[in-house]
Amino acid sequence: MSNSPAQNRPGAIRKKKKGATKGTGGHGRKALEGRGPTPKAEDRHWAKQRRRQQAAGAKTQQRPQQRRRPSGAQPSDVELVTGRNAALEALRAGMPATTVYVAANIELDDRVKEIIQIAAKRQIPMLEITRQEMDRMVPFDSVHQGITIKVPPYEYADPIELLEKVISRGETPLFIALDGITDPRNLGAIIRSVAAFGGHGVIVPQRRAAGVTASAWRTSAGAAARLPVALATNLTNTIKQLKEQGMFVIGLDGDGDVDLPNLELATSPLVVVVGSEGKGISRLVAENCDEIVSIPIDGATESLNAGIAASITCYEIAKIRNAAAQ
Repeated sequence: MSNSPAQNRPGAIRKKKKGATKGTGGHGRKALEGRGPTPKAEDRHWAKQRRRQQAAGAKTQQRPQQRRRPSGAQPSDVELVTGRNAALEALRAGMPATTVYVAANIELDDRVKEIIQIAAKRQIPMLEITRQEMDRMVPFDSVHQGITIKVPPYEYADPIELLEKVISRGETPLFIALDGITDPRNLGAIIRSVAAFGGHGVIVPQRRAAGVTASAWRTSAGAAARLPVALATNLTNTIKQLKEQGMFVIGLDGDGDVDLPNLELATSPLVVVVGSEGKGISRLVAENCDEIVSIPIDGATESLNAGIAASITCYEIAKIRNAAAQ
C-alpha cells in the first residue's frame, strides 16, 4: 500500500510510545507539594533589592539627557565668561580666573594674543579644545568667539563699605539700585552704562533679582570687572542706611513729580532706584525715596526698558555734574 502525500509530509504522523515514560512521576509529586509558606517581609531581602533596582531604572529613564562637556568644564559653583571682549576685560581687571579655554585653530587677533599673554604671565592654565566642545560647554545663547574663561562666583561688595570707599576718595557718590530686575542681561547693560557715565556702583537685592552671572558679564562687555556690585539683604533697609549716611534717594517712575533734566539733587550724593519695566519700583521703596523722577518721553510710549532708563539717567546726571564743575 502506497503512502499518501499527507503521510509522507514530516510531522504528519504522530509518534506514540507505549508504557510509562521514565522519570515523570517525580515531576508530578513536586508540583503537588507547592512552594511552602510565604516568607515574612523582613526575610524577603531579594524583593527589596529588586524594588530598588526597578526604581533606579525608572529614574534613569525619566532623567533628561545632560549635555556633554569637556573635562574640566564648570561645575555648579563657578561661572563662565565667554567672548573675547568680556574675557579680556575680566583678565585685565584681575579677575581670579582658574582656566582659559581656547578653541582649536582660533584666529589670533590682538585680543586673543593679549588674553594668552595675561594667562601665561599669571600662570592660569590654558586648555585647547575643539569648537564643538566649547559649544557644548557654554550656554545655548552665548557667543564664545573661541574664548571662554572659568571664574569663581562673583564676590559682592557691601553697600555701606562701598559708600565709605567712594567718600574716602573725595568723590560724590552715585549708585544705581535695582528693584525687581530679574533679567541678568538688563543687569549687565546697567552695569555697563553706570561705568560709562561715572557711576560708582550698582546695588542689587539678595532675593527676587538678577545676580552677576555669566550672562550679565557678557552683556556688560567686561564692565563688571571694573564696577563693583553690592548686595543688599533688604533693599528698603539698605536705602534707609544710605540715607543715614547722607545719601539722597530718587526713584524713577513715569508719574514722577520732577523731570530728569530739572533734577536739582543731581550734584548731591545720590542713589537712583530703577524698577522693572512692568511693575516699576515697589511701594515700600517708593515711600523711602526723597523724590520720584520721570524721564520725559513721547506719550505714545508707555515706558522704557530698565537698562535704557538707567542709561539716560546716568547720562543726564553726569551732564549736570560736569556743568556744575566748570
